[in-house]
Amino acid sequence: MNGVVVLMFSRSRSLAMLVCALFMLSISLLASGCGASPSTTSTSKSAQQVSIGLGYIPDIQFAPFYVAQSKGYYKDAGLDVTFHHGIVPDLIGSMMAGKNTFVMAGGDELLTARNEHIQAKTVTTIFQKYPISLVVPADSPIKSPADLKGHSIGIPGPYGSSYTALLAFLYKEHLSLSDVKLQSIGFTQVAALLAHRVDAIVGFSNNEPLQLQRRNFPVRTFAVSDYQPLVSEGIIVPETTLQKQPEMVHQFVLATLKGLSYVIAHPEEAVTLSKPFVPGMSNNEQTLQILKATIPIWQGSGALGSNDDATWQSMEQFMVAQKMIKPVQKLSDAYTNQYIK
Repeated sequence: MNGVVVLMFSRSRSLAMLVCALFMLSISLLASGCGASPSTTSTSKSAQQVSIGLGYIPDIQFAPFYVAQSKGYYKDAGLDVTFHHGIVPDLIGSMMAGKNTFVMAGGDELLTARNEHIQAKTVTTIFQKYPISLVVPADSPIKSPADLKGHSIGIPGPYGSSYTALLAFLYKEHLSLSDVKLQSIGFTQVAALLAHRVDAIVGFSNNEPLQLQRRNFPVRTFAVSDYQPLVSEGIIVPETTLQKQPEMVHQFVLATLKGLSYVIAHPEEAVTLSKPFVPGMSNNEQTLQILKATIPIWQGSGALGSNDDATWQSMEQFMVAQKMIKPVQKLSDAYTNQYIK
């Protein structure tokens, strides 16, 4: 009997000690919780996973995104961002199918998609100028796009931004495709102009002219944005995402623009920060040259990332005239500046 009492007392004492320990632990947790800092609480939250389709191979032109990732701007915004590279025929369509949260695409691509009743919107335009130029030898008789009539022009093919820019040049100078000798030469514009196989080429303002200069081949360039305004690459998102997650979109845009600002202010460091994202980047000097040629295209004349009403309106008129799209009933539905502030 005494043994049973001792056993019962021992169990009671153990139970009492356990209760006491639990009580002291709860007091300790409560005290530590009261003293917790806001930063500790915020870092315990898991970052939201998002992705963006960049529509091309890894390249220094995407430095604002790479820098935003490297500097932790996305992480600070509570986002875990994945970059999806690769040439996709219908980038916006792939986003609408759930492949990406965002895509980087041109305003002309967006209006084409919306013409097919796809509900998406540009929330910031990264390239303030359409980055395509007409390039001719420095001694060419082509003194302006108005002189293109009767001349041969090399482009990758009847598609993409180079083709859109060529149509814009012709449209502005009241010319048509039948007035020029169009040659689809793939991505061999530099070799074709060096060999004088064509009289002019259409290419990226921050690419082909630089390559030709490095080969001591003097050229004249005509930026399409100086003749026919076009809306270039920006961040596009489904309207359903804007309705359901406006703050996430806002934070992604702000973090990206912060990366863009850093690239503009620190181009040399931006090359270094971008290097891990671009396999095969070996010539820092040439890469820096390309980056410095891209910065004015990003900057434009307005606020970084902004959508310009006049540029959108001019592009819409051009696209309607070229029968690329039907007239847009409410053009302002295609873009917004709400998320860049």
